[in-house]
Amino acid sequence: MKNKVNRVVLVGTGFVGSSYAFALLNQGITEELVLIDINKEKSEGDAMDLNHGLPFAPSRTKIWFGDYSDCKDADIVVLTAGANQKPGETRLDLVEKNTKIFKGIVDQVMENGFNGIFLVAANPVDILTYATWKFSGLPKERVIGSGTILDTARFRYLLGEYFNVDTRNVHAYIIGEHGDTELPVWSHAFIGCRPISDVMKENSEYKQEDLDQLFINVRDAAYHIIQRKGATYYGIAMGLARLTKAILQDENSILTVSAYLDGHYGQNDIYIGVPAVVNRNGIREVVELKLNDEEKEKFNHSASVLKDVMKRVGL
Repeated sequence: MKNKVNRVVLVGTGFVGSSYAFALLNQGITEELVLIDINKEKSEGDAMDLNHGLPFAPSRTKIWFGDYSDCKDADIVVLTAGANQKPGETRLDLVEKNTKIFKGIVDQVMENGFNGIFLVAANPVDILTYATWKFSGLPKERVIGSGTILDTARFRYLLGEYFNVDTRNVHAYIIGEHGDTELPVWSHAFIGCRPISDVMKENSEYKQEDLDQLFINVRDAAYHIIQRKGATYYGIAMGLARLTKAILQDENSILTVSAYLDGHYGQNDIYIGVPAVVNRNGIREVVELKLNDEEKEKFNHSASVLKDVMKRVGL
């Protein structure tokens, strides 16, 4: 009997999708990668181009341009399709366009017998993850959004630069909406095992106003990048590759993703960015941090903004 190989189906081979496919190939994360896009020629061209890099890849990956019938045997379907954020446009401005696009895509995936895990990376990601869960009928644990995985990475990078420490030794989270109402959890921010608040007290060159500005740069990073190059895709592609690896290798890794809350953080019936344990079954559990009063207030505000927009589109 032939062993089951890991298969990832990518729907949407635009900037984010093609960068994600490139990251998967470079890291040898999956054995099979299927590309689907409404622009068939683009998707076919990507498959050809990626295959030409196989001699330099760490392991064999079978890559092809496919269709929704390939979803039947997929472990993960990654959704990066949808309208892009334009200069001056917020992620929430995209909601109506992309909800309609997602309904068509998710229906076709499910009609072909998909029974794996959805990863959602199109914006507004928290609302589209909720929509994917509703449209698919899959258990909430098996529908995951990229959430604040990229915001957290940006946060850790800038904190590492500020404190002159390897970003991998910075432990801090951005939670809430992947967008304008997200918030930093300063009460649980660490350099190594030391709270950042302790590091600040011991060195007068570090200023709270610098950290406040640092967060603003994290929150508004997408706007700055879009203004300069039209779109953001490398960072989120690597975040998606990391999430894919955590699932396929059953890692039980803690990542800040868009997860369904059912009483966690005082919220119900919403997908929003929080730390969660991710493994082969999807989201094993939500990690509930003990937020201070200011953080609770900001998180609740972030959730209420998302819920207001969800009502607008009938979710």
